[in-house]
Amino acid sequence: MSLATMPPGTIHGVGLGPGSQDLMSVRADRLIRGASHVAYFRKQGRRGHARSIVEGLLARDVIELPMEYPVTTEIPVDDPRYNELLAAFYDKQVAQLSEIAGAGQDVVVLCEGDPFFYGSFMHLYTRLQGRVPVAVVPGITGMSAAWTATGRPVTWGDDVLTVLMGTLPEAALVERMTQTDALVVMKIGRNLDKLRRALVRAGRDDEAWLIEYAAMPQERIRPFREVGDSVPYFSILVIHGNGRRP
Repeated sequence: MSLATMPPGTIHGVGLGPGSQDLMSVRADRLIRGASHVAYFRKQGRRGHARSIVEGLLARDVIELPMEYPVTTEIPVDDPRYNELLAAFYDKQVAQLSEIAGAGQDVVVLCEGDPFFYGSFMHLYTRLQGRVPVAVVPGITGMSAAWTATGRPVTWGDDVLTVLMGTLPEAALVERMTQTDALVVMKIGRNLDKLRRALVRAGRDDEAWLIEYAAMPQERIRPFREVGDSVPYFSILVIHGNGRRP
């Protein structure tokens, strides 16, 4: 069979869940163990968290395709160069993945959490449409692992749940915090002080919990008011709803 008539392979965006192998789906586990090509995002000079999650699961002869971001926090997101660099990066990765799939090989792209929830895979997915077959395996989100770690339901009855990024302007954070019942805030990092001010302004600082490394061995849960001057990258803030119940 020539390459021209060979059916293309499939690009699988596989959700790994929050960071523990036993929280992956059966489908994700099967695809990862049987993969001939595995791609994953990572920061330059790092191994990559997604790759660490699947340690011990990959076949011995698997071909690994690390995709190294050209920029992470070195340039502000509102700088035109940021989008230019990332767009070129995603285009390059799509070309490589399409070439492999075009030769009839499947590729598993490892995705932390869920591929369609604030993940980098989405930028590949939209570019791959119409070029090669693409399939997505959902995963447990980090925020789900975070509120589960608190031992309390996050929503009741008709509670409204809002998910915010700590990168939003302070005024926008305050507005959203005052309009919701339950709350999740991600991407805290350098936005910690702004987030703390917003919680105070919204009158919700006493309700907030910080979960670090949810579902990972170093998991830690504490009231947000006890948080110091910095938090790890894998940190999520949770405010529980208190809505209708029998």
